[in-house]
Amino acid sequence: MKDKVVLITGGAAGIGKATAEAFVEEEAVVVIWDVNEEKGNELAGSFLSSGKKSAFRKVDVTNLEDVEAGVAAIIDEFGKLDVLVNNAGITMDRSLLKMDADTWQKVIDVNLTGVFNCTKAAAPYMVEAGSGVILNASSVVGLYGNFGQTNYVATKAGVIGLTKTWARELGRKGIRVNAVAPGFIATEMVQKMPEKIIDGMVSKTPLGRMGKPEDIANAYVFLASDKASFIHGTTISVDGGVIS
Repeated sequence: MKDKVVLITGGAAGIGKATAEAFVEEEAVVVIWDVNEEKGNELAGSFLSSGKKSAFRKVDVTNLEDVEAGVAAIIDEFGKLDVLVNNAGITMDRSLLKMDADTWQKVIDVNLTGVFNCTKAAAPYMVEAGSGVILNASSVVGLYGNFGQTNYVATKAGVIGLTKTWARELGRKGIRVNAVAPGFIATEMVQKMPEKIIDGMVSKTPLGRMGKPEDIANAYVFLASDKASFIHGTTISVDGGVIS
């Protein structure tokens, strides 16, 4: 991955941060997008201070114009974009009977429309270069469903559909497209949940533990590398064998 230009959306914390760190370790040029300006600048600054190549930009993935400007800035600064990791996502959990239209739409806008916007903006540059990798964040709940997550599950199942469609459209243009479906991952957000809920997550995972953000980051790095050159249009579950 040396000198490959990698864009990670939602890259300031959680799985996104671990992914940024993993690509930096592989000597990639890592561009972090996030709405959290403080954390994004702090992370990119830490990379730069250690002699790595990185940049941060505050980008709202739900705003196509903002996204297009951000991609254009990457091309202006680095001359190319090799890898897009569509990691940005939010949760706003409610059961169907308690979910209002606004709660539904906000999650759709970030988790699904945001993936469309970023790929729509990045793909033309990859097509022109004749190469590229697009990696989309799905989830095991997109495969199995989950109580109280109508909106989130819809987006993560939708991402799998986008991945399969874009694989058909972009493969012959030299662009590989895959998705990663994390299981229960011990991010800062999850660790704040009640212990009872966390224990329930672990009980559904045959390996007997929650995953680490690094487990997902390592999958992204592998899929972006030439070692995965014949993996295309699929969804890789990284879930410890989670039981649906």
